[in-house]
Amino acid sequence: MTQLSIEEMAGQRLMLGFDGQTLNARLKYLIKEIKTGGIILFKPNIESPEQLKTLCADARQFALDCGLPDLFIAVDQEGGVVARLRRPFTEFPGNPHVRTRDQADEFARVTAGELLDMGINMNMAPVLDVAPEGVDSIMKERVFPGDEDLVTELGVMMIQGFQRKNIMAVAKHFPGIGRTVKDSHFSLPVLDAGLAALRQSDIKPFEAARDAGVSGIMLSHISYPRLDNTWQASLSPAIARDLLRRDLGYEGLVMTDDLDMKAISHDMETCIRQIMISEIDLALICHSGPNIQKARDEVVRLLETDAVLFDLGNASVRRILGAKKRFLRG
Repeated sequence: MTQLSIEEMAGQRLMLGFDGQTLNARLKYLIKEIKTGGIILFKPNIESPEQLKTLCADARQFALDCGLPDLFIAVDQEGGVVARLRRPFTEFPGNPHVRTRDQADEFARVTAGELLDMGINMNMAPVLDVAPEGVDSIMKERVFPGDEDLVTELGVMMIQGFQRKNIMAVAKHFPGIGRTVKDSHFSLPVLDAGLAALRQSDIKPFEAARDAGVSGIMLSHISYPRLDNTWQASLSPAIARDLLRRDLGYEGLVMTDDLDMKAISHDMETCIRQIMISEIDLALICHSGPNIQKARDEVVRLLETDAVLFDLGNASVRRILGAKKRFLRG
């Protein structure tokens, strides 16, 4: 910790997307100048296993050559409709078709092995949202079938399967979006449910994920006005800090969903301040553009000018580096 500059501390708080399939000038800029703590891959970044393996190895080595901590390299590999790696990688039908512990374990075991072979070290999975019967959930093609107990059982199997092979699992989308019918990629959904109702169902799988040692939890971009009538979950001290950190006692990595989604209507500087106040570790910005530089600059400014946020920032970077020490290999 004492060896990291303010700029390096700020960069560790960011997980960024980029265009291209090689260690190109843009990716070098994100690593060397922004000093990003991690990158997230999408379909356009992936052409073949050979290309992907080279990209991951080159990016991680470049970070080390720049004197920076190793990179998180993340991907959304849920199976089914959200799977960035397609054939020749193994294709699974997705969570709605997973009904047994054996099926969950097989998906995690095979997927983790393939990710590890490529040099990827974080999977943005499993989805732990609970979609009740009778609700036309926006998540219906991505959730496990059944109630919170089955979601919990199958989700924990996947978390354990991923992390047994040193792939960090990220449970999403806290505190649960299975009841929503609008898509946060395009608008801000509102879930008018109280804490008691959420804890009876939606939050249970996340409590089990905590107990299973899940590496990360991703916050939703949903508004829960009975929990916080000002900020949506991904920017909410009441939800991220008070509920997830304090009440549930979660000590792992907490991250936002993509801050480029339409559900986010605030400027990037406001988002970053809320993220830091809320004790959220990683801000995801998945598309190239001015938001990346704005985010890095604002984290630096707040670390330099706010003693409380500097101390919280130290704690976040410790969590980030602790996860890297535990899971990143070679």
